[in-house]
Amino acid sequence: MSVRSPFSPVLAVAVAASVASPAFALDRHVRIVNNTGFALVEFYGSNTGASSWEEDILGPDILYSGQSVMINFHDGSGYCLFDFRAVFEDGDELVEPRVNVCEIGTFTYN
Repeated sequence: MSVRSPFSPVLAVAVAASVASPAFALDRHVRIVNNTGFALVEFYGSNTGASSWEEDILGPDILYSGQSVMINFHDGSGYCLFDFRAVFEDGDELVEPRVNVCEIGTFTYN
């Protein structure tokens, strides 16, 4: 005797996908604010599973004190935790590990 499931295979896959990957649907846009009094000349944001800092997100741009920039940290990995590294014009570097970009909307350097 066979028992039939009331759920179609398509529905089962759709339900499994929505339960298995809620992190992929989260907003990862974070406004980076520079209130340090120094220009931010390099900025890196790599997910905590990455083995390197990746590329400088600012590229040739500079984030002067009093300015901000919106960055989308969605890198396709599903990660919410990112390590931030800011390099300032005076050579100082600030590293902030494990920033949850799925939960915050703004990150400020003071």
